[in-house]
Amino acid sequence: MPYWNDWGYFKPKPRIEKKGGIKSQSKRGTFGDTWWGKRWIAVLESFNLGARLTRGRSYARNGSVLSIDIASGEVKAKVQGSYPQPYKVSIKLKALPEGDWRKLAKSLSTQAIFAAKLLAGEMPQEIEDAFKAEGLALFPDKARDLETDCSCPDWSNPCKHIAAVYYLIGEEFDRDPFLLFKLRGMERDKFIQLLGAATPTAKEDAAATLPPEPLNADAVTFWQGAPLPPDWLGEARNPPIAAAVLQRLGNFPFWRGNETVSDALHGAYVNASARGLEVLAGNE
Repeated sequence: MPYWNDWGYFKPKPRIEKKGGIKSQSKRGTFGDTWWGKRWIAVLESFNLGARLTRGRSYARNGSVLSIDIASGEVKAKVQGSYPQPYKVSIKLKALPEGDWRKLAKSLSTQAIFAAKLLAGEMPQEIEDAFKAEGLALFPDKARDLETDCSCPDWSNPCKHIAAVYYLIGEEFDRDPFLLFKLRGMERDKFIQLLGAATPTAKEDAAATLPPEPLNADAVTFWQGAPLPPDWLGEARNPPIAAAVLQRLGNFPFWRGNETVSDALHGAYVNASARGLEVLAGNE
C-alpha cells in the first residue's frame, strides 16, 4: 500500500519473485516453538517497527530470504526485494571472550541438568540466570545490543529485510540452540569440551587412582578370555531423555521439509530403547 514518509508520498515497488528461497515453518500467527526461539523473536518485536514488522513476517514466509550464514558474532543474509540484485543483510551481536565462556561452563557444571539438557539439544530456561550471575547476557536486551545493516534504500533500521532474517533465525534457534552460542562467539563442540573439562565424573576420578591391571600370565586364559561377570553391563535403564543424540545432531540447517528428521526417527529411538531392555532381560 502507498504511504507518506518524511519525503512525501511513496509507492513501493512490487517484490521480485524468486524460487528456492528459505520459507518459514510458521504459516500464520507467531514465530518460534521453544522458549528460547520466542525470546529471540520478542527482542525484535520490542523495537516497535510497525508495518515493517508485518512485512518482515511476510518476507520470511514467502521465500524472499535467499540465504543465511550464521558465523561467530555475525549473521549474513541475502534478501530479494524490488530490485534485481538481492539486498545484503548483516546482523551483529557482540561475541563473548573465551574467558567468560570458561567461567560460565564452570558455573553450569555445578548442576547436572544444564549439561543434560544442552547435550540433548535443549536450552534450560534457567540458563539466563546463570549468564546474569556471571555478569553476562545470552540474548540482546535492547536494540543497541544489535548492530544491523541492509543495503536496501529504506531509511529505517531495522528494515523489513532485516526483520525477515531475524524471524528465520529464531526458527533456526528452535532447531539448534547452540546457534545462539555461536552468534555469541562459541562453537558447540568447543563449549561441550569446556563443560566436560569443568565436570569430572566420579568414574574418571576413580579410574585415575586405580593401578593398571597386569596381563594374565596363563596363555590359554589370555587368548580365550574368562567368563564375564553377571553385572558386566552395569545398570541398564531407559535414557532419561529420549533420542538425546538425535536431538543434539538436530536437523539440516534451515530444513523446510514436511517432517523433520528428528520427528521421523524419534519413535524408532524410543522403541529401540524399550526393545533393548527386553533383550537384556531375556525376553523373546
